Amino acid sequence: MKIIADENIPLLHDFFSEIGDILTLPGREITAEVIEGADVLLVRSVTQVNSNLLNNSSINFVATATAGVDHIDQAYLHQHQIGFSHAPGCNALAVAEYVLAALDVIVEKYQFNLQDRVIGVVGKGQVGSRLVNIFQRMGLNVMVSDPFCNRVEDVTFVPLDLLIERCDVICLHTPLTTMGAYPTHHMIATRQLESMKEGTVLVSAGRGGVIDNTALKHSLKQGKDLKVVMDVWENEPKIDRTLLAQVDVATPHIAGHSLDGKIAGTALIYQACCQFFDLPPGINVSALIPAAPLRAMDFGDNVTADQAASLAIKAVYDIRRDDIWMRQLLRMDNVAAKMAFDRMRKNYPVRREFSSLRVRSQCSDQRVQQRLSALGFHS
Repeated sequence: MKIIADENIPLLHDFFSEIGDILTLPGREITAEVIEGADVLLVRSVTQVNSNLLNNSSINFVATATAGVDHIDQAYLHQHQIGFSHAPGCNALAVAEYVLAALDVIVEKYQFNLQDRVIGVVGKGQVGSRLVNIFQRMGLNVMVSDPFCNRVEDVTFVPLDLLIERCDVICLHTPLTTMGAYPTHHMIATRQLESMKEGTVLVSAGRGGVIDNTALKHSLKQGKDLKVVMDVWENEPKIDRTLLAQVDVATPHIAGHSLDGKIAGTALIYQACCQFFDLPPGINVSALIPAAPLRAMDFGDNVTADQAASLAIKAVYDIRRDDIWMRQLLRMDNVAAKMAFDRMRKNYPVRREFSSLRVRSQCSDQRVQQRLSALGFHS
């Protein structure tokens, strides 16, 4: 069996070498000519899988090691009886932790307390649900907007316009859609930006087209007081570098790029591939996950909950490093910046999830351990 795969899928050979012969390439270099004679195609989000790629191919099974499927023409796959799988939820916790790391930096920069703010989560899917749960465990006031989600008693659901008007922090976690009753393309545009409170923290770590990037750029230029965190951008990898210079935290679409999440994505498509071809899965996933370089932290008896949380978050993931890295694009021309954006994603350093760190505290204040536990750190 011949397998064509994106070279950025982690532990690819550990999982798939016993299934077939693997040829790896950069995702943007996977073409119709490359996949000729192949049986299996494994991709990430940069490869457009559609009729242009698959016409006249011998591909029997396609999988993307990502939660999102915007780049997959599923109707074509179904019409041509090509098996398909993706990895829903594999990186949801990583994205949620990205948001927490970003908010930690914003709170530190602007000196306010999240306990005094109303948090809005738009989209209560895999990522949004995890964020809502974490925020609630932290004792925060949370509102949710999601017309497709079943209502639950302990969550306050409101229409999007009301959430925008009332919330001090707005986190966007919807798929990108253009059809139906509630399309999300440019869901946040000029009118919505004007409706936001001065000082609103806007976190975009879902899909780039959910925010009208041009409208956001103009709004910030006109002096609208928004604290903006941007991980996803319209027209990637050719991003608006004027907007890049305006936002508080900027990263190259890596919110979900934890090692733990990537391995989980590979494991999910491996299991689906085995099932499709009726092969017995023989990989012990837990045995493939390496130990974290930092495994434990000890806090003294005088630490506060805010201090402990901020120190632990930064010990695992200091988002400021990614922001500094991203701003290198401001010194490049358009062509170089476009190439650098992809290179940053390809060469993204190993990042672990909060659960990889064990934290202990001698503090008698129960709020310290409660906060750390809410964030997902082990004691």
